[in-house]
Amino acid sequence: MFEIMKTKVLGTLACLLLICSVWANEGISARVVTVIDGNTLEVIGDDNETIKVSLVGIDCPELGQEYGDKAKKFLEKMILEKDVTVKLQGKDRWGNYLAIVTFKNDVDPRVELLKEGLAWTAEKNPLPEFEEYKEKAREKNKGLWKQESPTAPWIYRRQQTMLQPKSS
Repeated sequence: MFEIMKTKVLGTLACLLLICSVWANEGISARVVTVIDGNTLEVIGDDNETIKVSLVGIDCPELGQEYGDKAKKFLEKMILEKDVTVKLQGKDRWGNYLAIVTFKNDVDPRVELLKEGLAWTAEKNPLPEFEEYKEKAREKNKGLWKQESPTAPWIYRRQQTMLQPKSS
């Protein structure tokens, strides 16, 4: 009995690994059904499964921050209800999928958000090519860079956490 269960579990794990490797390498075809914020969305795949993904390598202002709503609306206008390719890149510390999402002829919404000044590059290990887009937007005072000293979303989130009452 134990051997049969062990074989089934191992077989299931092998299938999951195969599916994950296909998703990561080739990507999956999906449709954007919800834009949650400037860098988080929900997609539905051909299998009718909905997954929530965060765009890897960038961080947009939170909805409570200045330009947070503009980033969300920009992303909605760009990809809501559009067919996309999703390449999973792992998970964040909260268990959300991190992904590269592209549409049309490999248009990358991360780059478009950076060019418009609606995103920062990732706090940790920013991609050099993304830094260039961010700096060009900053030099042109686009989007959030119109502000004298904009607060990065990761700092904003930490500040919000500090404001939460401590549980006893």
